[in-house]
Amino acid sequence: MTIRLLPPTLVNRIAAGEVVERPASVVKELVENAIDAGATRVDVTMVDGGRAALVVVDDGRGMPPGDIALAVERHATSKLPDDDLLAIGFLGFRGEALPAIGSVARLTLTSRPMGADSAWSLRIEGGSRAEPVPAAHPFGTRVEVRDLFYATPARLKFLKAPRTEAMHVRDVVERLAMAHPAVSFSLSDDGRTVLRVAAAAAGDVVEARRVRLTALMGREFSDNAVGVAAEREGIRLGGLIGLPTYAKGTAQGQYLFVNGRPVRDRLLGASVRVAYQDVLASDRHAVVALFLDVPPLEVDVNVHPAKAEVRFRDAGMVRGLMVAAIRHSLAEAGHRAATTGGAAALGALRPFGGGGGGGNGGGGGQRPTLQQTGFAREAQAPLPGSGFAEAPVLPGLATPPAGHATPCDDDGAPTPDHPLGIARGQVHGTYIVAQTADGIVLVDQHAAHERLVLERMKAALANGGVRRQVLLIPEVVEMDEAAAERVAARAADLAALGLVLEGFGPGAVVVREVPVLLGDTDVQGLVRSLADDLAEWDTALSLSERLGDVCATMACHGSVRAGRRLNADEMNALLRQMEATPLSGQCNHGRPTWVELKLKDIEKLFGRR
Repeated sequence: MTIRLLPPTLVNRIAAGEVVERPASVVKELVENAIDAGATRVDVTMVDGGRAALVVVDDGRGMPPGDIALAVERHATSKLPDDDLLAIGFLGFRGEALPAIGSVARLTLTSRPMGADSAWSLRIEGGSRAEPVPAAHPFGTRVEVRDLFYATPARLKFLKAPRTEAMHVRDVVERLAMAHPAVSFSLSDDGRTVLRVAAAAAGDVVEARRVRLTALMGREFSDNAVGVAAEREGIRLGGLIGLPTYAKGTAQGQYLFVNGRPVRDRLLGASVRVAYQDVLASDRHAVVALFLDVPPLEVDVNVHPAKAEVRFRDAGMVRGLMVAAIRHSLAEAGHRAATTGGAAALGALRPFGGGGGGGNGGGGGQRPTLQQTGFAREAQAPLPGSGFAEAPVLPGLATPPAGHATPCDDDGAPTPDHPLGIARGQVHGTYIVAQTADGIVLVDQHAAHERLVLERMKAALANGGVRRQVLLIPEVVEMDEAAAERVAARAADLAALGLVLEGFGPGAVVVREVPVLLGDTDVQGLVRSLADDLAEWDTALSLSERLGDVCATMACHGSVRAGRRLNADEMNALLRQMEATPLSGQCNHGRPTWVELKLKDIEKLFGRR
């Protein structure tokens, strides 16, 4: 076979296969060009999901006719003035987008630079280029792409439905809008405006990002997010991260940016997962918008055809910065939990009787009595017990200072110093009802105490070790032989965590000491749970590498259980500890530990508002 050079049109179509995957890919390239040109306004219009037409108009610097003709040549760019691929300061730099798009569609490029008396326009159809001609256009650039893939019909069958393609286009525009709050964006679909965000006023970048993220991700996200700000060795990290209880079933809510470039990078995604692993269930994903600003020499953006992935010179340092910054911000959030919990609880409440008349008639059933609800027996009389200060029965909870067991004013009203309020009762032996200044709080006592015990264990480990207590009668735990061998093999690691055990013949281990923080725990259940965990984990990992998982398992078995009756001082001690403990808004499995119902919302349920 004879080796030959491919014709330019075919070369461009091959390049288009890498650059132009779908209409959203075209929009990405064209909007990035507009941002690189210094635009402060970018308007995107699409028809039929972008298949029939895509138009991107900006108010950037524009191009004279000579540059217009050169811009549609392969590998022609103004973005590498020193031919230095190690110092890339723009979103685009390869010079492939326009010729690749023009080889598979009908492209019209119209531009007018500042100060010019007229615009110039150039057309390309399936790779065939005309000469620039004068045109009418304001300052800036307009790129019109029609009949995408008409020159390569085989590619058309791989496109999805117009609605699906339109959703991909919107996602691209939203991501670029998040990264560049100083630019206003609009997106129209078949004549209907589906997105419009104004440019942020000059000033604080952090506030501008928050405003833009609120506009694009919704008020609900900003209300349930905390800020992140960290810097290490010239690398800056900023943005907003959602509370663990504001999580989603997929990772679609994670927006990651490097130097203003939206990326879907494995390293960054893994860093987010690691940072949340102690507070999020394995099947849930955090909602985040994080922006990394990295010196150009420390990152390579030329490792992916669509520039969707990057490579860092010191990946370990970037990972460490992200994990530490996210964990610090989550810890600073303290006891906060997502406000969506209260909304979901209100949505589940329905008036008795289905909206019929009063009394017992026409309503579809009688109202349950207090005895039937299970509330009266537990709330009518003062809760029994000798008092938390005299007999602290909750393991891992500190006794509140004298005179502060029930924090309230003289008239018994809650004080603003305690956002989780004052305990007023316990229902079904599981949930604490507390009164706040403007509503009520419902607390899952097991989930809340589980988090408190875990945080105390982590603090004890950081301060030199977990205190142990010797069992008066050692506990023999019988299980299958393989499970017993797994646990006995990790006895040294478990001892460092306060659990002292050893093999006790085939199919059994004997436990001699347990962590003090666990109190009167279920030793049998704890050891069997650890045996199950060891079977699932990678045997090459030491327990020190799974420290958070081990502590979580131990904390779960050492926490006050559902069904446990608590007296008033114990309930208030739990609330005060929650307010002072990082991450107490969710348990070790990522579930909320409390929800709040505002008084105004409760009043609406009863028609008072």
